[in-house]
Amino acid sequence: MSARTGVYAAASPDGVALMDIRAGRGQWRFLDPVGARLWQKVTGGADPATAIDDLTAYWHGKGADPAQVRTDLTALADDLERVGLLHHEAPAQRDRSEIRFAVPVPVSAVQQLAGHAALLVALLLLRLMPIRIAVAVARVATVLPGRPALPHEAESAFAAVRRAARLWPGRAACLEESLAAHFAAALTGHRVRWVVGARFIPQGAHAWIEAGAAIIGQDETDRVWPYVPALQVERSN
Repeated sequence: MSARTGVYAAASPDGVALMDIRAGRGQWRFLDPVGARLWQKVTGGADPATAIDDLTAYWHGKGADPAQVRTDLTALADDLERVGLLHHEAPAQRDRSEIRFAVPVPVSAVQQLAGHAALLVALLLLRLMPIRIAVAVARVATVLPGRPALPHEAESAFAAVRRAARLWPGRAACLEESLAAHFAAALTGHRVRWVVGARFIPQGAHAWIEAGAAIIGQDETDRVWPYVPALQVERSN
């Protein structure tokens, strides 16, 4: 797309999760498979009225009351249009084959200093400014000189942030940690992919970093995968 909409989508057979970063700290909207079908048809180019006609006929063939289906789909389409969720960023498609759980790794003095600086920046951005500003700064960080991080280098950046977070008051959640790791890697001459996504059963959102096909720094006892990416920030070349 030529212009960013501020709405990102994570789609799966279980539905669609819409991440809206246009205001404040952002918000998620989860659509069940029925609503997701409507959303996908309209964002794929179909006129809302045509999409509602097609889906009403489809569910009528499955035995549903067509009048009720039409009423529900019309209300959903009107609501999504009202809040501007029928336009979104085209997601990048990537293969992800490895989840690397957080383990103790060596962290140099330079990496630790970068971890402290990166965490400070991430906390200031996420706690004092709208999330769209944090996303914009994350994109700026991708143009710093550097090369794609290897998984063990990304793990060191993440570990440096985790260590720094122990010294800060309050809790740094996955959004703060992952954004800080994205910055810490950039400050030490490496590039990682910052990702925010969602899962559907149970519903939830998560943020993380990736190096190549590896998902970095996850807590083995805390996260249920798979998460589907919605927002991805990385260097385009």
